[in-house]
Amino acid sequence: MILKQLIHNDWWPVLAPQFESPTYQHLHDFLVHEYTTQTIYPEMHHIFTAFEWTPFSQVKVVILGQDPYHGPHQAHGLSFSVLPGVAIPPSLQNIYKELQADLGYPPVNHGYLKKWAEQGVLLLNSVLTVRAGQAYSHQGKGWEALTDAAIMALSKRPQPVVFILWGKAAQRKKQLIDLDTNLVLESAHPSPLSAYRGFFGSRPFSRTNQALVAMGETPIDWQLPATVDGEA
Repeated sequence: MILKQLIHNDWWPVLAPQFESPTYQHLHDFLVHEYTTQTIYPEMHHIFTAFEWTPFSQVKVVILGQDPYHGPHQAHGLSFSVLPGVAIPPSLQNIYKELQADLGYPPVNHGYLKKWAEQGVLLLNSVLTVRAGQAYSHQGKGWEALTDAAIMALSKRPQPVVFILWGKAAQRKKQLIDLDTNLVLESAHPSPLSAYRGFFGSRPFSRTNQALVAMGETPIDWQLPATVDGEA
């Protein structure tokens, strides 16, 4: 059987063995049933957007989320991001507050983080799909093997990466990362339930850019455009 290419850049040779694995075959069968019988986010053609928009060789930073937003029209394949015209979720509002405190950039009126992705910020969730209204409903179904493989591949790459791990779920992935060659920035999650326990004041954006410059990389321009078009 010829494996259909699901990601159309240099991530494919990195992750193709995962797509050929029994774990992914079970996940695929599960997803076919879920998308047929339930409302699942994101839309099927958005599942791999994080990989499509940030090729393997261009990743400078990973911001790791847990699973997609489970409300209507929110998830589109990037952790913490929502499509143009969708209300900004509370966690992202707190990310914007920290961005302003850290670098002085005032919050924008949208939650579309494509500009970050295009600069080498991989906005990756550990689990790439979710049932509507049921957070964590696709945990333990097989996505973790794929995203763990992505993290480990980046960790072993010659060019170092800054991994931003917000909250305990993301921090469990620290064991997959070579800490001798990569930088890990950890803090509480930006959720309203935990942001005041160490997320605010953690200065992840300036610290990331300082590290990138030290690595010989161009820093990220974290300032988002004031307006975005309605592209999906």
